Amino acid sequence: MSVNTILFDLDGTLLEMQTEPFIEQYLRALGRYVGDACDTKKLIALIWDATKAMITSQEADKTNEQVFIEYFREHGEWNIEEIWPIFDAFYRDEFPKLVEHTHPSPWAKQIIAGAKAQGFRVAVATNPVFPRDAIHHRLAWIGMDPEEFELVTVYEESHFTKPNPGYYLEICKKLGVEPSECVMVGNHMQEDMVASKVGMKTFLVTNWMEDRGEPSYPVDQKGTLEELHQAISGRSGVFAG
Repeated sequence: MSVNTILFDLDGTLLEMQTEPFIEQYLRALGRYVGDACDTKKLIALIWDATKAMITSQEADKTNEQVFIEYFREHGEWNIEEIWPIFDAFYRDEFPKLVEHTHPSPWAKQIIAGAKAQGFRVAVATNPVFPRDAIHHRLAWIGMDPEEFELVTVYEESHFTKPNPGYYLEICKKLGVEPSECVMVGNHMQEDMVASKVGMKTFLVTNWMEDRGEPSYPVDQKGTLEELHQAISGRSGVFAG
């Protein structure tokens, strides 16, 4: 089958940034915002552990949000009904300020515009370990709206995370496409290029490339954001057929 759908990673790909320093700043900001409401160190440790529970979950009948909340209830010492509104307020009011720890560039809009001009379907395949608000804010930082994509993966609606191959199969099911019709574009060897395991073609973006060494996956094409734009607009390489 010929390629008709492009899945784009967000952090480090469409949104230029280094992921680990950003996560550090995010957790610091959350800790400051929560303040005296709870023991900050315990809370952040619990958030990390609940996130790991989402990443390792194989329960296809539970959303990532459900897995996170269940872990939080079972292992935390706080009343979730009291602390959740604090989280919601943080994502609404404080999370947008974290844009200063990223490097938005014009390439994102140009790449998406180029893909649409060539008739490709486009979706944002960002790791759904964040609430919808946090992901939509990050799209806004590159000047884009969720409505500009056929799908944006968020933890309220996704049942798997990267690097689980099931995450990519779920996207295909939602879009009604076969993996062989898709190209996964991302900057992370382990989390994005794993899409090759389900039969997707892959494009590794090198500007903010991340590679933990193992495991390693086949890369069909790689290049900078500028080279990605050229390949999509010219329907060359993995985007040719």
